[in-house]
Amino acid sequence: MASIPAAGAVAPPTARTSLPTVFAFGSMGVPLAALAVVAGVYLPRFYVSLGISFLAVAAAISLVRAIDIVFDPLVSLAMDRTKTPIGRYRPWLIVGVPIVMLATWMLLAPKGVFTTNYLILWSLVSAAGSSMVLLGLAAWTAKLATSYNDRSRVYGWTTGLAVLGSVGILLLPLFTHGQIVLGKAKSMPTIGLILVVALPLALVICALFTPDKIAAAAARPKFSFADMGKAISRPAMRRIIVADLLLTLGPGTTAPLYVYFFHDAKGFSVAYVGFLLVFYIGAGIFGAPIWGRIAQRLGKHRTVQVACVAYAICQTTLMIIPKGLFLPTAVGMFAVGFTASAFLVMIRAMVADVTDEVRLEQGQDLTSLIFSMVTTTTKIGGTITVLIVFPILAAVGYNGKEGVVNTPHAIFGLEMCYLFAPIILVWFGGAMFFGYKLDATRHAEIRAALESHDEAAALESMTGPTAVSEAAPAG
Repeated sequence: MASIPAAGAVAPPTARTSLPTVFAFGSMGVPLAALAVVAGVYLPRFYVSLGISFLAVAAAISLVRAIDIVFDPLVSLAMDRTKTPIGRYRPWLIVGVPIVMLATWMLLAPKGVFTTNYLILWSLVSAAGSSMVLLGLAAWTAKLATSYNDRSRVYGWTTGLAVLGSVGILLLPLFTHGQIVLGKAKSMPTIGLILVVALPLALVICALFTPDKIAAAAARPKFSFADMGKAISRPAMRRIIVADLLLTLGPGTTAPLYVYFFHDAKGFSVAYVGFLLVFYIGAGIFGAPIWGRIAQRLGKHRTVQVACVAYAICQTTLMIIPKGLFLPTAVGMFAVGFTASAFLVMIRAMVADVTDEVRLEQGQDLTSLIFSMVTTTTKIGGTITVLIVFPILAAVGYNGKEGVVNTPHAIFGLEMCYLFAPIILVWFGGAMFFGYKLDATRHAEIRAALESHDEAAALESMTGPTAVSEAAPAG
């Protein structure tokens, strides 16, 4: 186990990840982001339109996500012990992507009787494949970029690239002259086909052109639940886990309500609702890299706090824009999306820093396991939002079937659901980082010790412990 360095230690210079490598790696996020929009915003509405009730869809999605919570820790344990000729994370993407493809097609192009059990089955298959792919990508990024600032940069760029997929899928009505519209039941099979074609193409680019190396000291770690407990109970990780849950819940409460809110409460057609979402998600193309640069000056945790304040201001402003005004609403959506894009980028980059701290202090590379903690909180957040808002919609008498005219009382209930939760939750999320200690200076000390330890381990593997002892300076 490496010793903790003295204060003031400086990490050796670390090369920045090249942009071609960042773009190749980030290509995998493009179809995954498009799929996330379809699954998170439009899939619940799609199955409601097929005749399944709000409560049944909410129960099905909540059940799947509750089971899905178990997937990530199990996958991460195997992932941290993976050692193959083609790397640690690449094999998991190669296995996971075909599973996601199959589930995507079955969910978006269902045949026969549409039942809750059908939705549960294929959502579970999708969740299993997604755990392999998303967790693999998250952990792989931590190995691709190792320095404090380069992580902010790489997470910013890859998140911005992923937004292209979300924007592209939302612009389908424009590209197809209204023939394909997200939210329309007849368009969903075509959207499924687009995703099934895009996923393997991105996999090929990512897998062929992204390095996937395993540090000598990290090969096949011995695992105990005590090690896991120590890793996730450390102060920095506890703060990150709670903050990630709150920052997921905040914007997440608006996702299942989005189409209903902007269609019925704000008066936009389904096609224009999709165009508005382009501004929200498209803001991430600019926001994610810019927040990454801001973090290089302010530090990651301070950047999250600044973004939380900005989110509250922008979300409040969006709510007071009069009904039916497209351009002001689009500007408001861009502002909200710009601020919200900081949350995922900064949290994942901060988790990568914790993995270094754990490896130094515990002598264990538990990168995938530690990342599974925040992917799990994201899933818990998604579970809670659907479980809360859909029953409320049912309670206020809101009807989600296409073509139904809702009462003013039902629409008011919809507006209240959309308004209050996001701002409060995001504020609490930002408050978790008062007193956060793992900043750029501390991380530089950690990287300095890790570089020294890894060099010694590599020398020992080549020459044996005697040579390392002889090479060490006399004490």
